[in-house]
Amino acid sequence: MIDRRAATLASLLLASMCLAEQPPYQHGISLLHELKYPADFPHFDYANPSAPKGGSLTLSTTWPVRNFSGAWGTGVSNASGLERTMDRLFVRSADEPSALYGLLVDGVALSEDRKSLYLRLHEAARWHDGVPVTTRDVSFSYDVMEDTSLAGKVYLRSWIESFEVVNDRELVIHHRDVFTHSNLLALTTFPMRPAHYYADRDPGQVTLEPPLVSGPYRIAEFSRNYVAYERVPDYWARDLPVNLGRHNFDAIRYDVYRDATVAREAFRKGLLDIFFETDVRYWHTAYDTPAQNAPRLLRDTRRVGKAIGQERALTFNLNRAMFRDARVREALTLAFDFEWQNRVFHYDTQYRALSYFAGSPMAARGLPTEEEIALLAPYRDQLPERVFTDVFQLPVSFGRGANRAALQRARQLLADAGWTLVDGRLENPDREPFTFEIATQNAWAKRLLLPFVDSLASLGIEARLRLLDNVTAVRFKRERRFDMYFRGLDFLNPPLAQLVTYFGSANAEAGMGGNLAGIRDPVVDDLVELAQRAPTMAAATTICRALDRVLLWGFYHIPLNMPEEERFLYWDKFGRADETVAAYEYLDGGLARVIDSWWRRDAGPDH
Repeated sequence: MIDRRAATLASLLLASMCLAEQPPYQHGISLLHELKYPADFPHFDYANPSAPKGGSLTLSTTWPVRNFSGAWGTGVSNASGLERTMDRLFVRSADEPSALYGLLVDGVALSEDRKSLYLRLHEAARWHDGVPVTTRDVSFSYDVMEDTSLAGKVYLRSWIESFEVVNDRELVIHHRDVFTHSNLLALTTFPMRPAHYYADRDPGQVTLEPPLVSGPYRIAEFSRNYVAYERVPDYWARDLPVNLGRHNFDAIRYDVYRDATVAREAFRKGLLDIFFETDVRYWHTAYDTPAQNAPRLLRDTRRVGKAIGQERALTFNLNRAMFRDARVREALTLAFDFEWQNRVFHYDTQYRALSYFAGSPMAARGLPTEEEIALLAPYRDQLPERVFTDVFQLPVSFGRGANRAALQRARQLLADAGWTLVDGRLENPDREPFTFEIATQNAWAKRLLLPFVDSLASLGIEARLRLLDNVTAVRFKRERRFDMYFRGLDFLNPPLAQLVTYFGSANAEAGMGGNLAGIRDPVVDDLVELAQRAPTMAAATTICRALDRVLLWGFYHIPLNMPEEERFLYWDKFGRADETVAAYEYLDGGLARVIDSWWRRDAGPDH
């Protein structure tokens, strides 16, 4: 399976031992804006190059320790923190929206026609056994992704035409069309694997055998209840600008707590160093005691620009006849009283997402600009006139009692769509009742959805909640077996890499990606393609704002809250560099974790 391209790669290697003309290699790349950091930059601004190395960091996780393969699509989650052991080709900086800097590569160049990406591996790159990282490993890693993962087929094979291996350090990736921001971003996600190590192993197999890796950490010990990583003192990339001042802890440990209440108590007893509080109720009530008010326990928040859009939304399944009429979808959207649930359940801390790209410049604001109108004008006969003439708004209630004005408007829309109230029950012309099911895999969501069910009942609609386990939820989404689904609908900032998955017609069919609503709109498809090909951030912003208007007035989802700020508590023993600039990354999420720039103040001298 893995060696099926060996003959092709060998012939390419013999035919092209060196590039005829040296590409204009750069230290980083962005297709949307100028790079913040020049070629000779010493370190990221959110890292402290003088930070001491040493000490430990203990975090909690809900993921059991069952898999160290690092492979995607196995059905068994990888152990928390495993990404710290695996280098990628590029690092995404935490203080720029779309800039990538070389890690395993020290040179990158894009051809003038944007169809070929030239990569040069760092000559010092090594696996932990001392063997150099070569282009054979890169090609092998791509084969693994393509052969073992649906994500690999979607995110890589769909656009990669071929790999051209030039020599041990240089290769060229040829695109089927032209490189986009989303293609470059995909190259930061799939981990590199040593071809020599997997000569007699299956890289797609679930395993608890710690694999050979090249990253700043390696697995030290583990059980089903924890996994501990140790810093690699002779890590090959330790002093590169992208790493200087980062990866400061000698040891990082993840303890498994399947229950958040237990993890919360473990933190308060000092068994954890940092705790990320995702439940706003506990943020306001659980730490207000003398023990927790001690000077050693600190609380903080961060507004993170990495995730934008709608943290939670209700998705209509357009394959259901009752939801094919936009007036029906709009009526049900009006029936959700956001302000009531925000006051009662969230201490008024949430903000409603009135955009698919809320929290970013790409969110539609006010009336469309001249540039947006010019972009949408060719589709005018296919769009609601409100796209051009109205500001998208949703009713705002006082958060106490029923929002009668919104419900009255909803009743009128349902009547216009042919639904009639008969003896308290809403029926269509065929006397079929309006009844449907709201599916969720989050037990905590029931308290948010039950008031919505009550509002729908006042309209004569019978809605039922269905709680799914994780396995059933996957099947329901793949097979589009739900009527309405409670889901996350947030995007990486900028959102270009995910537009096709979430809104493209090609992903509307059962078994495909994230377009759970089943949106099949040629206007949306055209705008998504334009956004993918945008030459600048300004152009991408205009296109996304226009796309946002089309989607919003289509009422494909009921938008709920914007991504919340990051809330965390920690014991006062850490040093922190200036994190205000690192606005595009979470503390302990993704591949550019800001917490990797923290250090222990009691750490000894570097060793």
